[in-house]
Amino acid sequence: MVRVLDPAAALLGEGPVWIAEENALYWVDIKGHRLNRYDMTDGAVTRWVMPAQLCWVIARRHASGFIAGLGKAIGVLHMSEPPVFEAKLDVEAGLPGNRLNDAKADDAGNIWLGTMDDTERRPEGALYALGADFSLRREDSGYVVANGPAFSPDGATLYHTDSAARTIYRFRRRADGELAGREVFVRFQPEDGYPDGMTVDTQGGVWVAHWGGGRVTRFLPDGTRERAIELPVSQVTSCAFGGERLDRLFVTSAAIGLSAAALAAEPLAGALFELDPGVVGLLPGRFAG
Repeated sequence: MVRVLDPAAALLGEGPVWIAEENALYWVDIKGHRLNRYDMTDGAVTRWVMPAQLCWVIARRHASGFIAGLGKAIGVLHMSEPPVFEAKLDVEAGLPGNRLNDAKADDAGNIWLGTMDDTERRPEGALYALGADFSLRREDSGYVVANGPAFSPDGATLYHTDSAARTIYRFRRRADGELAGREVFVRFQPEDGYPDGMTVDTQGGVWVAHWGGGRVTRFLPDGTRERAIELPVSQVTSCAFGGERLDRLFVTSAAIGLSAAALAAEPLAGALFELDPGVVGLLPGRFAG
C-alpha cells in the first residue's frame, strides 16, 4: 500500500528522520530551502524556511533541536520560532562549488556525512565522520554525489553510495569505529535509475531509493534484490522507518528538473509517501555532541 502523506511538491525532498517522542517525521527540501514536519497524530504539516540549502537534520542525544548541514556549514539548528542556525564548522572551504549531502548518526553518536559538487559533475565529494567534539575526519574521497549512509544492525558494516557512479559501496567497520576497506555492494543498471538515500531494517535488509527508477528496493546483505515497491513518481530520493512500531517506511521524492509534461504525468512528484514494507526498522542514531 502506498499512502500520500504530504502531496506538496518539494523541489528536492530528502533526509527523512523519525522522532519517536514527537510521533513525527521531519524531512528537508534541499533546493526549496525548507524543513518539514509531519505529525502522525493529526496529520498536520509544518514548514520552516531556511536561509540556505538545508541538506540534513539529525536529532541530538542530550539536547533539543538538531545538528544540521546547511550549505557547507555544520551546526546546531535551534527549533525556536523562527528556527536559528548556530554554525560550528565549515566543510571543504577550499571547494566553493561543493555542498553537504546526506548524513546519518551511528550507535556511538558520530555523524557520517557526504559532500558533493553541487553541479553533479566533478568527483570532488568525500565521506566524513564527525565526532561528538565536532572534530571532522575524512574517510573516503572521489565521489560525484555522495549519498545515503546506512549501517547494518550490528554496526559492523557501513553502506555508502556514489549516485553518479550508480554504485553502493560496503565498508567494514573496526571495533574502534574506523573503516577497514571498501567493496562494491550493488551496482545499478541504467534501467534502475540511480541509487539515492537508503536505510536498513532489523533483518539487515538494505532499502534503497531509485532516483529515476520510481521505486524502493530491498537488498539482502549479500546484495540479492529481494523485493521492490513501485511509487507514482520517478525521482525517489530517500527512505526511513518510523511509526510507533517502526513498521512504516517513509519515502521522499523530488520535482526538480522535470519538464512540464513530466510534471503533468507525475502530479505527486515531490510528495512524501508512507509504505507498508512488511518488516521492522531501527530507530535512527542521534548525535552525541
